[in-house]
Amino acid sequence: MNPAKKVLALITLFTLIILVITPYLGLSDHLTPAIQQKILMDIRLPRLLLAFIVGAGLAVCGLVFQAMFHNPLATPFTLGVASGASLGAALSVFLGVGFGFLGLSSTTLFAFIGALVTIRFVYGISCMRTGFSLHTLLLTGVAISFFFSSLILLIQYLNDLPDAYRLIRWLMGSLSIVGYDAIWQLLPFIVFAVAVIFYLSHELNLLTTGDDIALSRGVNVRKTRFLLFVTTSLCIGAIVSLCGPIGFVGMMVPHICRLLIGQNHRWLIPASCLFGGGFLIICDTIGRLLIAPAEIPVGVITTLLGGPFFLWLLIRTRTPIS
Repeated sequence: MNPAKKVLALITLFTLIILVITPYLGLSDHLTPAIQQKILMDIRLPRLLLAFIVGAGLAVCGLVFQAMFHNPLATPFTLGVASGASLGAALSVFLGVGFGFLGLSSTTLFAFIGALVTIRFVYGISCMRTGFSLHTLLLTGVAISFFFSSLILLIQYLNDLPDAYRLIRWLMGSLSIVGYDAIWQLLPFIVFAVAVIFYLSHELNLLTTGDDIALSRGVNVRKTRFLLFVTTSLCIGAIVSLCGPIGFVGMMVPHICRLLIGQNHRWLIPASCLFGGGFLIICDTIGRLLIAPAEIPVGVITTLLGGPFFLWLLIRTRTPIS
């Protein structure tokens, strides 16, 4: 058997074990079977599924960003989409907007609109002067991210205490849901993104070798990058609008999978989806059990793990990271 297939089979087995075991962890024995069943079906299972699809989406989008920028430290939040969504959510809280649409709260809608505006703005600015350039796109995204983060801090300062706390709690990233509505709202974005990225797996392999080689093999580099940029940004915007910013998953998981399974995106994409989903389930379970009956937002757990991993990656990488 192909070594990559063996590793993918092991990752699949690892993920299945996590999916089966984690819903029952921390379930009190003092509850009646009916209440236990209610908790499992209405709270634990939806949260488990949401964690899986969010982890899969963040991981595969991070994989694309690392391939596009030729940088193992790139993340799905590199281009400021998360900051734009967070600014939209902050404005919703600050303005006191309280309507809902198709089961979505005003905070979620404002966050998604903020992500869409950021996508258009970053791409438009990056193409304004010298045509589309990866370096210009990256620098524009970083600048927009810093600017939006400053606006979010200003809004936090101007808010009263309850709204400021509500915003801070949202910015930590959370998977606390009841029912399956959030899953059905998010699933089309994740499935579409994964399908497009897997379809372009051959092009991603060529992009990692350099634009010149990709062009010589018949890849329309600009069109492919634009399609990947829009697809991944929409996916990240949808995730952040529903769950808040959950950092470092898109940086850690693709790199770990690359070490395990190699550089071929045909195997990397499904491996990142499975491992990303399992990884976020583990992080959410840790946050749920660590200080039970209270819980730590999953974004805090991933950031606590991501910081040391980031430093390890910097120390381990022998060649300069540009």
